[in-house]
Amino acid sequence: MAGSDRPTSRDVARVAGVSQATVSLVLGGKWRGRVSERTAEAVRGAAGELGYRPNAAARSLRLGRTRTALLVVPALTHEYFARVYAGAARVADAHGFGVVLYPSPEGVGPARDPFGSARAAIDGVIASSMAADALAGIAEGGLPLVMLDSGPGAAGGPPTVDLAVADGIRQVVRHLVGLGHRRITHLAADVDTWTFRVRAQTVREELAGVEGALPGIERCGLNVRAAHDAAVRALTGAGPRPTALLCDGDILAAGACKAARRLGLRVPQDLSVSGFDDLELATALDPELTTVRLPAEEVGAQGMATLLGRIDGVPVAPVELPVQLVPRGSTALAP
Repeated sequence: MAGSDRPTSRDVARVAGVSQATVSLVLGGKWRGRVSERTAEAVRGAAGELGYRPNAAARSLRLGRTRTALLVVPALTHEYFARVYAGAARVADAHGFGVVLYPSPEGVGPARDPFGSARAAIDGVIASSMAADALAGIAEGGLPLVMLDSGPGAAGGPPTVDLAVADGIRQVVRHLVGLGHRRITHLAADVDTWTFRVRAQTVREELAGVEGALPGIERCGLNVRAAHDAAVRALTGAGPRPTALLCDGDILAAGACKAARRLGLRVPQDLSVSGFDDLELATALDPELTTVRLPAEEVGAQGMATLLGRIDGVPVAPVELPVQLVPRGSTALAP
């Protein structure tokens, strides 16, 4: 490599004792059936020894690709979506792709094409927490699209990567019922997306089968202030006061705990509070929050892996990732 600061495919070919064409086949992943396993190992070993990485820009020009994916999320500042991005970026980087992060302008709902003509700038789209048709304009013309946390799609629609949301809510309800709670009010996010519709439906179905249950629901925006006000309404309204508030997110649970303190109620002695997400906030609260842990990075990683499969024309199946209840100090036996 005299006179060169970085190794080339010619250097790899020389060290491995093969042609440059063979190097291209092996490092491009198209060697099977054309090159022996032994030769492929020799090429990979030589590339590793020399620290050679293919020129992604040149390869993109040959393939007619930008090797860039667009990740559309409701909010850039939310910890959950930061973790989704981290998982997607990790898988993308391993395959020589980049990820452009783009927030939905209204936080939820349809997103505009951020490039004017996305098909000219990106190879595919991953859309999180939106209706399945949110990016119809971007995806026209066959641009690969993968939906995250949007529910099983219709046959022929974009592939999906979902969380086992209903199971997570069932775990919370059964945890509270097992502690003797019957007056359980759901602090439900006032957002019309699949994930929040499933949560509300699951709470109703689970409590419908519990003898003596007095379920309630208060809807609110996805912020601490709205959750605080909804919790005050739930705790001061007519009828028996709830002994537990089941919240659609940890941020809503923080608002609920704040409302309890304002009303002179102790958590968990007078009121149990549960969340959903297991953000860092969950362990910053006192007492620490009972919540449902979501594998956010795995959601992003699976979403990117699914998108790469679609880009390469590989059949992909819907994915549902398990979630886990994490009991902590904010829930206790019903008073």
